[in-house]
Amino acid sequence: MPPEILTTISPSTNKPVLTREGLSDSDVALLPAIATQAFNDFRQISLEDRQGIVGKALKLVHANRDTLAKELTEQMGRPIAYAAKEITTAVARGEYLLKISGDTLKDTEGEAEKGFKRYIRKAPIGPVLILFAWNYPYLILVNSLIPALLAGNSVILKPSPQTPTIVEQIHDIFLEAGLPKKVIQYFHCGSMTRLESVVRSPQIRLVCFTGSVAGGLQIQRAAADRVVPVGLELGGKDAAYIRDDVDVKWAAEEIVDGAIFNSGQSCCSIERVYVAENIHDEFISAVQAVLKGYKLGDPFDRSTNVGPVVSKRSAQTINAHIHDALEKGAKDSTPENQSFLSTPASGNYVKPTLLTNVTHDMDVMNDETFGPVIPVMRVGNDEEAIRLMNDSEFGLTASIWTKDAAKGEELAEQVEAGTVFVNRCDFPSPDLAWTGWKNSGKGVTLSRFGFEQFIKLKSYHIKDYPK
Repeated sequence: MPPEILTTISPSTNKPVLTREGLSDSDVALLPAIATQAFNDFRQISLEDRQGIVGKALKLVHANRDTLAKELTEQMGRPIAYAAKEITTAVARGEYLLKISGDTLKDTEGEAEKGFKRYIRKAPIGPVLILFAWNYPYLILVNSLIPALLAGNSVILKPSPQTPTIVEQIHDIFLEAGLPKKVIQYFHCGSMTRLESVVRSPQIRLVCFTGSVAGGLQIQRAAADRVVPVGLELGGKDAAYIRDDVDVKWAAEEIVDGAIFNSGQSCCSIERVYVAENIHDEFISAVQAVLKGYKLGDPFDRSTNVGPVVSKRSAQTINAHIHDALEKGAKDSTPENQSFLSTPASGNYVKPTLLTNVTHDMDVMNDETFGPVIPVMRVGNDEEAIRLMNDSEFGLTASIWTKDAAKGEELAEQVEAGTVFVNRCDFPSPDLAWTGWKNSGKGVTLSRFGFEQFIKLKSYHIKDYPK
């Protein structure tokens, strides 16, 4: 099979902006062996030296944030006014993981006993294959790359063809920071056959995948004929519950931001909203007022709040969910907004859409929409809200909005999700475990637990010589 030519299509113009050539089959086959050799050398470097390299690299990422942000806007369509924030957030996240790495990776002492020495060492697992998505590429990559390197592993990176320059930039930045050559390798690939060949290599000791449920299951099947851990961060259908004691205007502003930011293209965007029935109408009016102030348009215009979605196919899926809901009795309650009606002629622009009178019979309340849609359903009490929040195949995040934070925390205990927010949403905090329940994935990134998939435990049991 000849090398692929991969083309990145601009979401805002639907015209090609970049092309990359993939590797040949023979070159792809060499990646794991090269990673193994690099790992055998890199694992001998002290943690202190690895920390120094990572710290310098993070500073270089921050220094180049404007260039990296412009590439994001060009390749995946996020408004330029917000693109650099991903870079600074990714750096802050990496710096937290760097800060805790010494304590997290240190030996664990066994019970003290005269004549014996026992401890558990955290050894690097080996070459890691990291497959990551386009929607927040720097944030997603940092989650795995930083702990992998700090633990002493080599990595092979495979980006989305939508955002190919991320791996090129990261590779060059880490080399500049002093990382030995070949500790980071990357390849561009759109062929599942080629990708599966790397997953199946016995020299790959861990696979980290972020993307769709379907894609994650393909990767899991490819790895199924050998004993290798596979970390999966997959889809979400994240729910928000608005209790009747909140400041409605404030809640509306927060919910719209949580649902519409990045054009709703986040695994932890709010995709379902349940509102106490006695404030439902007031809440809808407040959301409409907020949406009137949003601007949909050219992502390079700094006044734009909402840019295009990533592809024609994505726009078709989002519009199909809206159409299905309307056909089944939902109401389009989106307010008038001139920018929603006068988007650029080319590009994948989907207007932010407020749907009311929705039910769980509709696709928009069950399937991942991944777009700027706010479906709102009224509920009679806390119990109904929790039941509906849990009525999903997904369980990544959820949020409860209430003046009574203690009550919110109590209700959060009943929610089936890896992260539950109270009076916040859409913010993976680096000191907390980022993990999906149900079909939202398996494995953990972030926090001290996020290092565990990148290490093997090795127990040392030493007895003094008896003579």
